[in-house]
Amino acid sequence: MMAGWTPAGDRELRVGLAGIGSMGRNHLRVLGLAEGATVVALADPDLDALAAATAATGAQGFAEPLALIAEADLDALVIAAPTTTHLPLTLAAIERGIAVLVEKPLAATPAEADLIVAAAAQAGAPPVQVGHIERFNPAVLELGRLLDAGWLSTVFAITSRRAGPFPARIRDVGVTVDLATHDVDMLSWIAGERPARVSAETAQRIHATHEDLLFGLLSFPSGTVAMLDVDWLTPVKRRQLSVVGEEGLFELDYLTQRLTFARATDTTNPRLIGGYAPTFSGDVEVLPVNSGEPLAAELDAFLRVVRTGGRPVINAEDGRWAVVIADALLRAAGERRTVELVPA
Repeated sequence: MMAGWTPAGDRELRVGLAGIGSMGRNHLRVLGLAEGATVVALADPDLDALAAATAATGAQGFAEPLALIAEADLDALVIAAPTTTHLPLTLAAIERGIAVLVEKPLAATPAEADLIVAAAAQAGAPPVQVGHIERFNPAVLELGRLLDAGWLSTVFAITSRRAGPFPARIRDVGVTVDLATHDVDMLSWIAGERPARVSAETAQRIHATHEDLLFGLLSFPSGTVAMLDVDWLTPVKRRQLSVVGEEGLFELDYLTQRLTFARATDTTNPRLIGGYAPTFSGDVEVLPVNSGEPLAAELDAFLRVVRTGGRPVINAEDGRWAVVIADALLRAAGERRTVELVPA
């Protein structure tokens, strides 16, 4: 029987962490600096890594994450375990009345995401936040503020590129579910709506079992069009976003947290390059961004919800939509057709 949930208030928060791989160790580092919260329990099947982490933190160690959820006294749980474990771990935490931050993607399939959304929607259920960390990037937050302020009266097109080398640790899903879920969430957030239809092409070049390249196209009801380019094949890491609208162009680099705006210019007076190639130079402005660590902002937002209640910035339904869109992109590529999406 699910325990009813109430906000924790101002007391010291007891936090558990399931998974201390690459991302889990980042969570552990940032949580160690968080005021008013203590990591009291850790879980990971890698016993050597678990022993090192518990020795460094004094937290209780569990080889099995479900045992951590069942036995530890927790206010909050961060799930940084593989995607295929998200469903049972999140449902177990909800059942115990523990607030959850689950790393993206929320689940491996839309059906699994539906189960989590249904559990989180029950009366008395604790909050579930999904770790779409890019929403907390300072440059993204500034972009959102400027869009809200009307810098672009209409968004024509959005382009997203997320590329880099293959991460050997990712074996359970392909690049679409693992990485493109970042971008479909971001593109939907910028457009202010969910896509009506998607099309895509994928390729499998070096991954043993899943696709490692995706080109996707999203069409939104308002007429905004978005393109995403995601791969595990590029030898250098690239994380870039552009937003084109009536008044100009925003360009954003997630890694450097650099944001620029090029204002639309007079296209009746081209400048010649080498005497023959016409171009139009808009005024490009580098916009001020207060740099910061997105993970720290994400965890701070989560712990604030644990203390005071309210809707997480990215809740289970938002996370579900990212999985649904990613699944639709895979179906579009596999079936060589455009896939229509049914509104929620």
